[in-house]
Amino acid sequence: MTTGDSTRAFTTVGREGEVGPAGDLSRTDVLTALRSVTQGRIYDLEVERFRGMPIHPAHPQMEVVSFRTPRGIRNQGDQEWLKTRNSANMSFISELVMGTVHSGTHIDAFAHVTVGEDNHWHGGFSADDHLGDWGPLKGDASALPPIITRGVLIDVAGHKGVKVLEGSEGISSGDLKDALAAQSTELRPRDAVLIRTGYCSLYPDGERMKPYFGSGINADAARWLADQGAVVVGGDTESLEQLPSADPENPHIVHTVLLIEHGIHIVEMVYLEDLAADKQYEFLFIACGLKIRGATGSMIRPIAVV
Repeated sequence: MTTGDSTRAFTTVGREGEVGPAGDLSRTDVLTALRSVTQGRIYDLEVERFRGMPIHPAHPQMEVVSFRTPRGIRNQGDQEWLKTRNSANMSFISELVMGTVHSGTHIDAFAHVTVGEDNHWHGGFSADDHLGDWGPLKGDASALPPIITRGVLIDVAGHKGVKVLEGSEGISSGDLKDALAAQSTELRPRDAVLIRTGYCSLYPDGERMKPYFGSGINADAARWLADQGAVVVGGDTESLEQLPSADPENPHIVHTVLLIEHGIHIVEMVYLEDLAADKQYEFLFIACGLKIRGATGSMIRPIAVV
């Protein structure tokens, strides 16, 4: 399928090599997913963000800082447009939000993870040739397509009868198949697959979360999901994958398999507790990233509609 194919739901012209299978979703795929909605119920899949929120230790903490306030504006007197014809004493509050795009619920762009001496990522791009002073020039967040497709929840924790998987517990393709069979759910090409470990049931209590850090899918599961035709793979943990990695050569093997080898976007810290509680295993999945040039991912607020 070429970037100019008229059957695509979203045009990717001019982004050759920067858009993976999620950009190949057809109009038929989107319409089929939309027609699956029968109840009109919306599930919010985003965790709340706040100053001091739990974040993977590789990333900086989030800060939300007031920038302008009514009292500060009044005392500084530097907003001329508020000084006349304002008997209502109208004013405003604005803020600076500072933090990584990889905080809370977010999607990874292809340039987020690199491998090799040339530090290359999906699409044949590398740090040697495609990384500028203000971020990657190819495969950044501005290339993220909007995603509207069928979503599937694989409730691994629920199938195993536990509230939360143990810390660093690996999830194999066999575990995924068993959970799907127990749910009477099947995967189809072009699905967004979301995997529940139960980790977000403890959010935002960082101290309670610490002992359960690192559960997730292993490379075997990642390759199986890619073979099933998934366009997005998400989970309810900071890294989606088992940590420490079971691969002795690669500390983030699942990111390498999905993002670099297959061009499959990863979504992390997806809140899946409500879907699991209601046993909603199939749904319309909608996620749109922010088009931030040079960013290696985007905060998102994905939803499931049934």
